[in-house]
Amino acid sequence: MENQNINEIYQSAMDEIGESSTSEKLQELKIKFLAKKSVLMSLLSTLGSLPPEERKEMGQKLNEVKAKIASAIEEKENQLRKEELEKKLKSETIDISLPSKRVELGGQNPFYVVKDEITDIFLNMGFEVADGPEVETDLYNFELLNIPKDHPARDMQDTFYISDSVLLRTHTSPVQAHTMQAAEGKPIRIICPGKTYRRDDDDATHSHQFAQIEGLVIDKDINIGHLKATLELFAKKMFGEKREIRLRPSYFPFTEPSVEVDITCANCNGKGCSMCKGTGYIEILGGGMVHPNVLKMNGYDPDVYSGFAFGIGIERVAILRYGIDDIRKFYQNDIRFLRQYRKKA
Repeated sequence: MENQNINEIYQSAMDEIGESSTSEKLQELKIKFLAKKSVLMSLLSTLGSLPPEERKEMGQKLNEVKAKIASAIEEKENQLRKEELEKKLKSETIDISLPSKRVELGGQNPFYVVKDEITDIFLNMGFEVADGPEVETDLYNFELLNIPKDHPARDMQDTFYISDSVLLRTHTSPVQAHTMQAAEGKPIRIICPGKTYRRDDDDATHSHQFAQIEGLVIDKDINIGHLKATLELFAKKMFGEKREIRLRPSYFPFTEPSVEVDITCANCNGKGCSMCKGTGYIEILGGGMVHPNVLKMNGYDPDVYSGFAFGIGIERVAILRYGIDDIRKFYQNDIRFLRQYRKKA
């Protein structure tokens, strides 16, 4: 082994490292000059055949050359990384003096704004949200809600039938029946938001598809005073502290007694105007005490438990809140309608 051989290996490594222009090439040089089977490392295996004095000198020389080659490769790697970064920064330069593109924020459909607000109000009262299928059976949509097959109330809820016993639900009340049966006679306090369907001709105030949020409370000693207090609190939270409600006798087959609930007109504060047709009030929802037959059919003893239920039309509340003149606007995806409710950038 001669110093000349080591020097030639060193010089060759330096030349190749200097000419390298990629990280991949440097990896190849590491293997060529520093790996166990490299030319430089193979010289280490011959040290044992040298006299002790020469062995020590040649070992030190080999280690120095190995360290210099490794250092040169590392330095070259750093140089290449820096060059690549500078090239990338140059290619991705942004001219911050250019005007930015204006980002137009969308507007949430007022239907969903109102739906979320109503839900939050009742959640804060201790209600839970219950959900159910939109495709229902006649049993849950009608019969378990005190509407037998020959009941005239079915005419008011003509709907889309899939078969003789399967239909698109006409209200979210079937969710109440499902929940009552699952509760197995225990107290309930739920709201049921969701889409419903009836065979209405679409016009400014009617739609074949609309949405409701129904509520149900069942417990011992529940009376109509609890219903009135609950709906009064809802009206004040939804429409303002000055709003008052009144209950008018009505008829629903699943409640007895039943009431229509009116709210003082926001336009005239109850004095009477064209909006409220001079009455000072506008109808917003219906409700009543759960009919004993409904309690009995769904697993409750009407002599022990009582309850109240109500149904709120989401679109109706949104129309009153925002002064919208056509229910169809909620579903037409007209950007001009939605722009009225977008957030300011």
